[in-house]
Amino acid sequence: MHAGVPKRVLIARPGARQQALQRALERYGLLPCDLNIMRLEPLPIDRAQRQALYMMPVDALLCVSPFTVECLRRWLAPLPEWGASATLIATGASTQQTLAQAFAQPVERVLAPQASAKAASEGVLALDALREVRDKRIVLARGEGGRRLISATLRERGAHLIELPLYRRLLDAPSAELQQVLSGGDYLALVITSNEQLDHIVQWCSTKSFGQAVVVSSERLMNKAIAAGFQRVLRAQDATPVSLAQCCASVINNSNMHGGHRTP
Repeated sequence: MHAGVPKRVLIARPGARQQALQRALERYGLLPCDLNIMRLEPLPIDRAQRQALYMMPVDALLCVSPFTVECLRRWLAPLPEWGASATLIATGASTQQTLAQAFAQPVERVLAPQASAKAASEGVLALDALREVRDKRIVLARGEGGRRLISATLRERGAHLIELPLYRRLLDAPSAELQQVLSGGDYLALVITSNEQLDHIVQWCSTKSFGQAVVVSSERLMNKAIAAGFQRVLRAQDATPVSLAQCCASVINNSNMHGGHRTP
């Protein structure tokens, strides 16, 4: 690392993947700092819906995050019979691995989009398995109020969609100390992985904040960050901790390999 360059990286991402991101950043010699602005709270189990899931035929299960899989696994214990035959689909690599483990399947058995410029929702909707879904029974496991594009598109394609909101997102203010760090721009980069995080955090950003590097996980989020006023927006290859940490490290070594934008 170059002398005189701050190494602190602010993290807006919540949950277990935030912890994995912290470890990945530390491997690059960076100093992760959790903003604690978002919490994920599992929703109570709907017993009637749970029982129906065991009884109904299911053609495909689509999970949108590792935390979604963890919540679902608590719902479906033991696993239903369709778990061995339904098409398992994930929105990204981390979710793919978690879903494979939860359903005791090889990771290759879980479909997921390749890392690309597409956001997770667009990427998963482009999978061949979800192009022709008329009359297919698809379970969509997601957070409360999330993934509306996936829901709307699958219904437009004729799927019989069963939506399972398994958790809610709760937003908090950063501590007074972290508000000062954020507004003072006293950090190397800010990692944001969702629209909710971006919309929430801008209220504590200043001119200095908008001039610092922001690392995001998709092209859609990159465009939203640019529209919000951030001037140095870097897009990681995907939302995995490794890719996000690599992108943060590139802010120092000036060799970002995953694309970015700097406004004039």
